[in-house]
Amino acid sequence: MINVLAKHAVAVLGLLVFATTFAQEVRDDEADVLLTIERAWEANRKGDHGDFEDMLLDNFMGWNKASPAPRSKTSTSRWLRLNDEVGRVMRYELYPLWVTVQDDVAVAHYLYSVALKKKDGDIEMSNGRYSDVLMRTEDGWKFLAWHGGADD
Repeated sequence: MINVLAKHAVAVLGLLVFATTFAQEVRDDEADVLLTIERAWEANRKGDHGDFEDMLLDNFMGWNKASPAPRSKTSTSRWLRLNDEVGRVMRYELYPLWVTVQDDVAVAHYLYSVALKKKDGDIEMSNGRYSDVLMRTEDGWKFLAWHGGADD
């Protein structure tokens, strides 16, 4: 009887260790996804287009609410450079709402606040929301798609 109980205890302990390890891996993945999103916003703030573009997959397709249609990686890069001529992001804050990871795909929903300094010196504040889809690659998480923009 003690032998059977010991085997069950070992099995339960093994399941707990597996579940805890799995839960930790999921939390680590979610944290890595949020870190990638933060890095993208920071690269944009700094005007580091090369770093930003490296975070987009070649088949990336994103749709900002201000755009009439989704934009490819190349189109997104071009518009980012134009945005630099209009003004620059001075500060931003991200408010994660939900992140889920399934295998090598992640979806993140979040809100944001941003302060943009226009070329005329005025500061424009806006708030909005994004949903990002990222894929895990050998080089870390990269953006496959996104949709969002400023709230009306």
